[in-house]
Amino acid sequence: MKLLIVEDNERVALFLKKGLSESGHTSDHADNGRDGMFLAASEPYDAIIMDRMLPGGIDGLAIIETLRATGNKTPILILSALSAVDDRIRGLKSGGDDYLVKPFAFGELLARLDALLRRSQDGRSETTLTVDDLSMDLLSHKVTRGGKAVALQPREFKLLEYLMRHANQVVTRTMLLENVWDYHFDPQTNVVDVHVSKLRQKIDAGVERQLLRTIRNAGYMLSADA
Repeated sequence: MKLLIVEDNERVALFLKKGLSESGHTSDHADNGRDGMFLAASEPYDAIIMDRMLPGGIDGLAIIETLRATGNKTPILILSALSAVDDRIRGLKSGGDDYLVKPFAFGELLARLDALLRRSQDGRSETTLTVDDLSMDLLSHKVTRGGKAVALQPREFKLLEYLMRHANQVVTRTMLLENVWDYHFDPQTNVVDVHVSKLRQKIDAGVERQLLRTIRNAGYMLSADA
């Protein structure tokens, strides 16, 4: 999952980011309402962890209400020290999908996020991505090319998923670093080139129509068009 954490308590935020990373997820963090609103409205996330009381002129519930009013359906887990029944009711009525009270066990938070994601996926019609004869099943994590199974490592699957979701578009190295590796800086390595090369060998080897192309001085593109 790619998650957004909107939490002003630095200790809690670091705890969440560390735990999510160790569980195989990536996350962005905003420590105030203004930045949280901007990220939530401008970036795609699988789920959002939202604190209620935030600095920055806008609190967590206001962010949720704004997102829902604009049609944003990203699952939101409210994380708050406010534990009264009325507080929980208000949080859920504002558009939150779940409510977890601080202090909390990370295992429970992760289980709740997984449940939110399952419910969200159940409500989506898109479970398969297709580009020409390349197909990806998002639920079973199976990939086929021309009906033949393609074995991918988890990072390769994530890389291909991003490329397929942006088919026929030039995807830059920076975009891949941020969205597949969660690097918000250039680590000055050839990690992207190496993974793209390995992925190309797996999906294009022995096939006349090459789908994964390098766009000189720009990036990469997955496309069936010549």
